[in-house]
Amino acid sequence: MNATTIVNARAKTMDGAGGTATSIRIGFGRILEVDNEPAPGDTVIDARGRTVIPGFNDAHAHSVWFGQTLGEINLANARTRADVIAALREESAGEWVVASGFNPNLLTDGPVPIADLDQATAGKPLLIKHNSGHAYTVNSEALRRAGIDPANPPQIEGGEVVVDDNGNATGLLDENAMRPINDVLQPESESTITDALDRAGRHYLSEGITSVTDAGVAGGWIGHSPQEFGFYQRARETGKLHVRTQAMITLDALHGIDGHADDPAVHGLDAGIRTGLGDDLLQIGPVKIFTDGSLLGKTAAMTEDYACCCHAGYFQGDTETMRSRALAAAAGGWSLALHAIGDKAVDFALDVISEAVDKQGPRTIPHRIEHGGVVRNDQIERMAKAGIVLVPQPRFIAEFGDAMAEAIGAERAGLSYPAKRLLAGGVVLPGSSDRPVATGTPLAVVQSFVERTTASGQGYGPEDRITADEALYAYTAGSAAATGWAGKKGQIAPGQLADLAVLGADPAEVPASQIGDIPVEATVLGGELVHGDI
Repeated sequence: MNATTIVNARAKTMDGAGGTATSIRIGFGRILEVDNEPAPGDTVIDARGRTVIPGFNDAHAHSVWFGQTLGEINLANARTRADVIAALREESAGEWVVASGFNPNLLTDGPVPIADLDQATAGKPLLIKHNSGHAYTVNSEALRRAGIDPANPPQIEGGEVVVDDNGNATGLLDENAMRPINDVLQPESESTITDALDRAGRHYLSEGITSVTDAGVAGGWIGHSPQEFGFYQRARETGKLHVRTQAMITLDALHGIDGHADDPAVHGLDAGIRTGLGDDLLQIGPVKIFTDGSLLGKTAAMTEDYACCCHAGYFQGDTETMRSRALAAAAGGWSLALHAIGDKAVDFALDVISEAVDKQGPRTIPHRIEHGGVVRNDQIERMAKAGIVLVPQPRFIAEFGDAMAEAIGAERAGLSYPAKRLLAGGVVLPGSSDRPVATGTPLAVVQSFVERTTASGQGYGPEDRITADEALYAYTAGSAAATGWAGKKGQIAPGQLADLAVLGADPAEVPASQIGDIPVEATVLGGELVHGDI
């Protein structure tokens, strides 16, 4: 047998007890032994005392969306209206001017008037994707192409075409109001989607990421084509799928399926395809269900009004309709992943998932709640009791924490995007970024787990800080458990997939402020070196 043994390593095994190893033997894409002596004929690689961990596993990202941003106008650094206009005036090759990474809260002089957007784009339709993922800014031509009269725009259930005091569209589209723009631009082509996956995957590998869950494909305002999962398969066949991928199909893509009179009424895909189909490289994950919006947009559904305004957000649809469709999907064998940011939405998600568990029992791939912008302790107790995973994004704190704290107030900021409270309550804590909503570099996210500090230096729910080792565990073994792969990947242990990242330093041994700067010197996927050098 041709095997490889990595020696002279400082390996963190992520066994949950602080285990370490100095050697790792790999063969057939899996870890064969740890703390072993090289066998005769083994290829021996000297790790030179560097830190080795399991490959990072981002349990909530958006690969196609991220891959597309790598080729779009980047507004991440825009701080004034002039910054936005200057960027938009750069040459744009396509029929549309498309920009991404935009955070309107960072503009010091307020929103860009739609007339300025019209002038900057010289008659072309404009789409600016907000980094929250829950809003667009567009110009008048884009509205017209979407069938919206800028002078008399309609109102849309579960969203808003924002207007000025005279009733004219400002160009801001929230939540479901983004759909008319998507209807014009989609479905996107196979080449567009597979090329985006190619770009995203290569970037992932450079950061030590070996597994990703794409949190919403094939439908809704988050999808890119009704054939999107098929394009993932095409990317795999053509060498453009570079990391292990679990794709969530959106609820919009599911429909009623006929069956025997003795079987329950279900929602799913034709032929009964459902969560779990696939293998260790490409798999169908839970069904993605959007219940509310975002904290930045003040559209997340809260039990009490926002601190900055006299409303409490809203749900994206009728709750009874969402509940019945979610339960029909669960009856069809789907695990549920409910986007819920406000604590009212978290209550709803808990009710729906708990009902599904009561009727169908737990799932091998767990039911999940995505985000958890405000999560009370009683809700964490319910998660633990029902075996529900919460998938928070601590990087939101570093990038959006000041604006979020202003929106929800100090008391609820202490309940926002929990980590330590989940571990203390016996709830699985995964690592995730929601990339490209926020920076997706895993070590930057680990730093945010540890610091929980806003851009202005303010503490944000400091009681939920965790250690660097706890954060690494979340991003490896925790994410494996959250995605139904516990014991199969995410740890350096015999029998598990040989996915590894070699780091330039141990995150537990550097100041917290320097964790995000640690280089990833090599990435191994299935025993093969795919980035850097060991």
